[in-house]
Amino acid sequence: MADIISGKIIKGIGGFYYIDAEDGHLYECKAKGIFRNKKIKPLVGDNVNIEILDPENNLGNIVEILPRFNSLIRPAVANVDQTIIIFAVSEPEPNFNLLDRFLVSMEKSGVETIICFNKTDLSPDNMEACRSYSKSGYETIFISAREGEGIDRLREIIKDRTTVFAGPSGVGKSSTLNAIKPEAEAQTGAISDKIKRGKHTTRHSELMHIGGRTYIMDTPGFSSLYVDSIEAEDLKEYFPDIAAYTGKCRFNMCNHVSEPDCLVKQAVADGEISRIRYEDYVMIYNDLKEKRKW
Repeated sequence: MADIISGKIIKGIGGFYYIDAEDGHLYECKAKGIFRNKKIKPLVGDNVNIEILDPENNLGNIVEILPRFNSLIRPAVANVDQTIIIFAVSEPEPNFNLLDRFLVSMEKSGVETIICFNKTDLSPDNMEACRSYSKSGYETIFISAREGEGIDRLREIIKDRTTVFAGPSGVGKSSTLNAIKPEAEAQTGAISDKIKRGKHTTRHSELMHIGGRTYIMDTPGFSSLYVDSIEAEDLKEYFPDIAAYTGKCRFNMCNHVSEPDCLVKQAVADGEISRIRYEDYVMIYNDLKEKRKW
């Protein structure tokens, strides 16, 4: 009878899963057919039990996926404590609508999120807009991976936690990982001088052990994200800075879009809520309304 040991999936590629096992070895495994039959797919971050088929070559099978305390669809990972969403202040220009869609997605998943703006050593033209996110209800930090600024604060945030690093291509996720732990040797990619967009340097989600109980999941860059399975009228609850005004407007069920005497719109005018955030809220709200018609 094959030995059964526990471990954690740190990478999955083409049906093969790489398990950081309790015996200190890295095993290449396939998932038993029972998971396909039940339409269960192992995810990076899963804690699993594996049977050892070939101890000399570190080969095995995943025989059990232990209970997850959470899982995400985009990126497809499991058992995460928090997400750090990284955008650049410049090169590439920050897509705030994409950022807000990601934040809604994380709110829906119930995962704590920190906003990180990288490349503060570049042109400060967008800094004011980026700094407006400090009013969003999320911790917002500013770093320069190239200059090492803000990296100590990042190390404090990730200590003894499993953290997903996510964001569009070219914003410096891999460079940030290298700054946190140079020996991680995360692949870095040059940004196309022509279009100022990043090359997809990370092709698969991968879990990296930083030390102790500290893990980082590096994920592929993304350029779009759809918010669905949310009713337009519920969207306001997924914007913490807007949700704070629930029930305080003239109309108890105010959606903060076209209603009169709306305290959210007043807060935007007074600079208490980011105008960029509010405009994205309205855009996503209208998208959800339109989608429901169809």
